[in-house]
Amino acid sequence: MKINLAKNAGFCFGVKRAIDIAFKTAGSRQNVYMLGDIVHNEEVARQINSLGVKKLKRLTARSGRVLLIRAHGTAAITTAKALALGYRVVDATCPMVKEIHKTVKVMEQKGYTIIVIGDKKHDEVRGIVGQLKKKAIVIDNPKDPALRRLKKINVGAGNKSAPTGYIQKAAVVVQSTQNLEKVLAVLKELRARAGEVKFFNTICRPTTVKQQEIRIMPLENNVMLIIGSRSSANTRRLYEISRSLNRKSYWINSKKDIRRAWFSGAKSVGVTAGASTPDSTIKDVVSCLLRLNP
Repeated sequence: MKINLAKNAGFCFGVKRAIDIAFKTAGSRQNVYMLGDIVHNEEVARQINSLGVKKLKRLTARSGRVLLIRAHGTAAITTAKALALGYRVVDATCPMVKEIHKTVKVMEQKGYTIIVIGDKKHDEVRGIVGQLKKKAIVIDNPKDPALRRLKKINVGAGNKSAPTGYIQKAAVVVQSTQNLEKVLAVLKELRARAGEVKFFNTICRPTTVKQQEIRIMPLENNVMLIIGSRSSANTRRLYEISRSLNRKSYWINSKKDIRRAWFSGAKSVGVTAGASTPDSTIKDVVSCLLRLNP
């Protein structure tokens, strides 16, 4: 059975950078804390925690402590509160996510209603909307009730006046790990519900490349393995795309999840991994697959 590993499987630049910052900060022998995990991967979280970085549920007054901002970013009010309470803030937010923060702040200042296409409860999305003074609209799919509540101009009936609830100016950004096909479907609906739509395709380059690969590999391999945590949104999207193209696609967290029966009669298996999956986990999976070969 041939094993084909995706060229861009595993860590992206933003994750590597965040982990490097976490290791460097932990090595400074200061009291380092995070509001959650540095990235959405249990193995990486264990590594960071083993260095003495502790997780907090909420901020309390503690001078001399360090708050490490995770790769997904955080709301502006969280950073401001941490500084006011005496923390030194070390920001490991992905630079591409920081660019989204800048974009929404600039467009809000220009009078645009901010719309974020992304997962409502995801840390990155919460961090994006947390940069704003006014409430943003978050839409996670073309059938989202939040989208349907936006009024549509009934041009076909000759009514070109804007009804109550119609958005005059909308600036649309995207969670950096979204599926472009879904984003374009949402955008099509939005264009019928706003007088002016400025769209910023803020899907990051690593996500785009990974998704390009996953639209080809399932068609070229009998079986697909997608490695990553169940809490990883970008891994979930890789799996969803793969599964739509090849029913023998399996989402695993580690080599322990592999089942020999999946590969019965298979001549090739494609392997990819989400942006927060460490190289060591990928290597373990490949080694396990090699042992399955007769």
